[in-house]
Amino acid sequence: MKQLHFSIIFSILLSMFAVQSYAHDIEVKNADGVPIYYKWKNSKKELSVSYRGDYTNTYSNEYLGEVVIPAYVFYGGKKYPVTSIGRMAFEFCKTLTSVIIPNSVTSIEERAFYECRNITSITLPNSVTSIGSSAFSCCIGLTSFNIPNSVTSIGDWAFYNCQGLTSITFPNSVASIGSNAFKGCI
Repeated sequence: MKQLHFSIIFSILLSMFAVQSYAHDIEVKNADGVPIYYKWKNSKKELSVSYRGDYTNTYSNEYLGEVVIPAYVFYGGKKYPVTSIGRMAFEFCKTLTSVIIPNSVTSIEERAFYECRNITSITLPNSVTSIGSSAFSCCIGLTSFNIPNSVTSIGDWAFYNCQGLTSITFPNSVASIGSNAFKGCI
């Protein structure tokens, strides 16, 4: 009985002091006044674009239209480089039409643009070296895609079911292409 009471009291205390973990650490408006959400990386020396809240579906239409990602963010009186488009950053943003990515970004992480059905334009800068798993899966509005010379790896399912994709340019720099990376593309 004593054990049961302790468990109940401990559970109550934990729920009182529970800390919510969010997908973003900071929010900063870009030059257009659009809020962009970021996670800290590399011991708070760099930033990764993220999504708002605690789960992507909660804010599935957070990013709309054209989004311009800055190369640097000023926060707390300091300048931080934006070095990646983070895991699930734009996932399910069905009204997103284009994203301009700066030269500071080196990676497009897993599911970064997953199911952005109306995106028609994404230009990757020559700084990007990797495209993660399912990064552009189900982006049915994409008709062409240019992979820059800097990219060395493309993850599994990276462009899966991009049904509108009719043209893609591959550089010689791509050393690995994951399984089913282009399955379902016409």
